[in-house]
Amino acid sequence: MKALPGIDPALPTDWHPKRVWYTSYGSNTHLERLAFYLKGGQPPGGARAYPGCRNPAMPSRSIPVELTGAMYFATRSPVWGGGRAFYDPQAGGRVLARAHLVTADQFFDIAAQEMYRDPGMDLDLVDVLTNGRAVLGEGRYETLVCAGQVDGLPVLTFTAPWRMNEVRWVPPSSAYVRFLSSGLLSAGAWDLAAVASYVAACPGAFGHWSEQAVADLLASGDR
Repeated sequence: MKALPGIDPALPTDWHPKRVWYTSYGSNTHLERLAFYLKGGQPPGGARAYPGCRNPAMPSRSIPVELTGAMYFATRSPVWGGGRAFYDPQAGGRVLARAHLVTADQFFDIAAQEMYRDPGMDLDLVDVLTNGRAVLGEGRYETLVCAGQVDGLPVLTFTAPWRMNEVRWVPPSSAYVRFLSSGLLSAGAWDLAAVASYVAACPGAFGHWSEQAVADLLASGDR
């Protein structure tokens, strides 16, 4: 198993980084899924085509990390047909995630596509890098979060502006659970049992997805 890099919780001092760690805790933990955000196109069976990034290159590195906080499933995705993953950095617990080393403009373009905006515009990262959080809008992935740094580069992700207990939880679909879980598994830091236990315990999945059901989904090889 891969060693788990620690995240330095100190906020970065460089407010205009050329590279960042885009940290995914949802379906973009899976590199094949992330590729559609980078290169563009419509995933097989997907309901949405992605325009892609200005720079279509895959991440130069992808590492497993654990964020402080909690992951939960809420809202209803027209793409997946179930709840989507969100991150509450103020909640107790830990979030299994995968940090992808990308250029700053790639992060801007990935964020834009998640926000249903057109890629190609740079974001101002000063607020999130100085305060740890920046709300760009009321949408479900329009709040930027900086969890600290790895190798001197910011660990950035996005989530919703609300707290975990301020929204109704919605169970995720099997397709979403499959991509998220197999992406975490392929990161190499957690075994099948650990991933299945983690996903099944997240609010929204708990009571609808058992550890065995998640494990069976992964073990089936239908990823």
